[in-house]
Amino acid sequence: MAQGSQKFKAQRPGAAKKQQQNKQKGPKKGGRIIAPKKANVIQQQKLKKGLEVAIRNKIEHDVTQRASSSLHKPLSVVKGTEGKGNTGPARPGISSK
Repeated sequence: MAQGSQKFKAQRPGAAKKQQQNKQKGPKKGGRIIAPKKANVIQQQKLKKGLEVAIRNKIEHDVTQRASSSLHKPLSVVKGTEGKGNTGPARPGISSK
């Protein structure tokens, strides 16, 4: 006869094991998005955002047109890479020495 008690419970072959889920206790991290009670508010916000973008683009286009018409050579607009981790000096013309 075997000495001592069993250290594990025998299982049938092919039986599915239940996975234990490690759920975080307490409140979740991060911001919350609270849906508005009225769908009309969502439409107003979308319309307002679209108008803001359109107005900004129109102003930028007008300014570039005026600047290019007053110059002798054609104006080329170069968009900078802000926030992309520039490796150059912080301010042009000033050395880091």
